[in-house]
Amino acid sequence: MDPTIAADADQAGAMRNDRQAEPRGFQSPFDVQVPAGCEGWEEMYPHHALFGGDRRAFEESRFWFQDGLHASEPLLPFGAALFDGAVVALNQASARLFVVPPSRGVEYRILLGYAYVSPSPVTDEDELARRAELFDRRGGFYYAHWDELYEGWVDKVQAATSELQTLEVPELPEFEDESIVTEGRGLGSGYALLRAYDEVLDGADRILQFHFEFLNLGYGAYLSFYELCRQVFPEITEQTIAKMVSGIDVLVLRPDEELRRLARLAVDLGVGEAVSSARDEDDLAALLHGSEAGQQWLADLEETKDPWFYFSYGSSGFYNHHRSWIDDTTLPIRTIGSYLARLRLGEDISRSREAAVVERDRVTEEQRSSLAGQLRERFDESLALARKVFPFVENHNFYIDHRYLTIYWNKLREFGALLAARGYLEDLEDVFFLRRDEVRTALEELRLDWSSGAGVARGPNHWPPIVERRKAIYREMRAWAPPPALGQVPDEVTDPITVMLWGITPERIEKWLSADDDEALRGCPASPGTAEGPARVLLGPEQLGELEEGEILVASSTSTSWTPVFDRIAAAVLDTGGIMCHAAIVAREYGLPAVVGTGTATKRIKTGDRLRVDAVNGVVTIL
Repeated sequence: MDPTIAADADQAGAMRNDRQAEPRGFQSPFDVQVPAGCEGWEEMYPHHALFGGDRRAFEESRFWFQDGLHASEPLLPFGAALFDGAVVALNQASARLFVVPPSRGVEYRILLGYAYVSPSPVTDEDELARRAELFDRRGGFYYAHWDELYEGWVDKVQAATSELQTLEVPELPEFEDESIVTEGRGLGSGYALLRAYDEVLDGADRILQFHFEFLNLGYGAYLSFYELCRQVFPEITEQTIAKMVSGIDVLVLRPDEELRRLARLAVDLGVGEAVSSARDEDDLAALLHGSEAGQQWLADLEETKDPWFYFSYGSSGFYNHHRSWIDDTTLPIRTIGSYLARLRLGEDISRSREAAVVERDRVTEEQRSSLAGQLRERFDESLALARKVFPFVENHNFYIDHRYLTIYWNKLREFGALLAARGYLEDLEDVFFLRRDEVRTALEELRLDWSSGAGVARGPNHWPPIVERRKAIYREMRAWAPPPALGQVPDEVTDPITVMLWGITPERIEKWLSADDDEALRGCPASPGTAEGPARVLLGPEQLGELEEGEILVASSTSTSWTPVFDRIAAAVLDTGGIMCHAAIVAREYGLPAVVGTGTATKRIKTGDRLRVDAVNGVVTIL
């Protein structure tokens, strides 16, 4: 494929707003009132991440949207550092490495714990041309060598994950192992403690760089195809474009496939009844320990867990309290039980891709047949590239957001346990209420006090009151409803990730500005179909167990690990996301009607409200 196709589309600008309406804006970030109980919230975050009076003119001139897709809750102090590193990696890939023509990445700020993002567009024609030349070479190289580069990427990420898994956090024993003396190593646990902590942080920074190595290119290729379709077929819908890149197997669907396989295996081994009656792993062990078949099933389950149960309940990796299947097996075990119930009824629990592939090919040929000559060639090349890069857009999510970051948070808990055991914290989870620089300071004192054994450390009196104060502030921040956007309305939105993943377009912004109390909500029609049913509003993954058959899921965002519940619900309605967000992709693969990017669904809909979801036109009506 000629790499200039993507560059041409980017240069042209995506989703231009040609309306000449009088300019309007959102609330200034400096006019947002701090809720009672949140005073002093700023100390939890780095100074550079806050809106500041010294750069007020710049910040008030920008458009900021709340990143509910990745940060629907306030960031904890430790999680904010991870978000910071992700923005660096995103911007570096866009602006410094591949030089995506219309984008310098994004700025971000934290307001009362919530992350706000502001795209940084390139609009100067000379600059666009200069950047396009660089992108043609750099992005073109990756597109031309995608398969081998992606294979190497998987090897790099797997190696980094193994390094993190095997990294040892020293326990600071009463006496060091004698081998340190007899082998003349000269380095003790005090050294190893800080080195281990620094290696965990370094590993996270490195994995975030890998996270964005291909991602912007993946979205860029899809956006190029999207823009080409909009130019050639002016009336084409987003769903029609998305259908042409559907029916492609992606890694994030594999964990659910493994649960279906385990259900079939339980039937084959004759232990289906025992497995379906289990509530948790303790039940499974008790019910199956007495038979060879039961032991065989349990051994298979144990082998399946790594890697497929390293699947976070959260929509991103930025929250330590969004645990994974490996930490809490309630959802996968319950799902295996539901699949067993369906098998007993004679149902086929296979997820067939055939229907999606047939529909994809039908829609593609319908569009393609109206083209000829060079235009058809451009269409074929652009579509082929979009399909080639599509799996990475989802697969990186499993390798990094789910598996790596699950291990990352659990490794940090080991440092929290060390601090808690010596009174620096009340609980090991409290470590996440400290900034990463504060954790290192606490560890420095901890090793100092341990090295002599004097027992006069100040940490046990210093850190617990800070954590308790921050917990109280955090509770108030969670109760606060952040505005969806701040600042000025942009003339255009050109960043591929902003458009495809977040779903931020001039049209979406206009809907936020003109939002009223009408019963209908409008969003992006992410996966076609219509449905009616009672709403179930979930404000966090801990509420997943409340979902009942036939309900319409309403959430700020969803994680791909929620995939098993897609078989039980009638439709999905989300506050955030665009046509290529994870929830939209999974919904299309499962044939589930979904409307994303509504902005306010979780605020305007209550559990029990009866909804009509028109996911063809992107309209949700409270009946």
